[in-house]
Amino acid sequence: LPIKKKPRTFYSAEQLEELEKMFQEDHYPDNEKRREIAAVVGVTPQRILVWFQNRRAKWRKLQKLSIKGNRKYPASSA
Repeated sequence: LPIKKKPRTFYSAEQLEELEKMFQEDHYPDNEKRREIAAVVGVTPQRILVWFQNRRAKWRKLQKLSIKGNRKYPASSA
């Protein structure tokens, strides 16, 4: 039997704003913190866990790109 995937969770602008604010404070919220965030945002702690995993992946990707960009165009020392 095929495994049923969870339906995609769509976040409102307000929810995303709150999640981004929490991400700036802590990239790795613990179980208790995830429960608090879930209560504020209005989704399950599991959805918060997945959102943070995806957000960290995006953050790492952006870090990698900015490092590559800096090497490609080094600041002039003149």
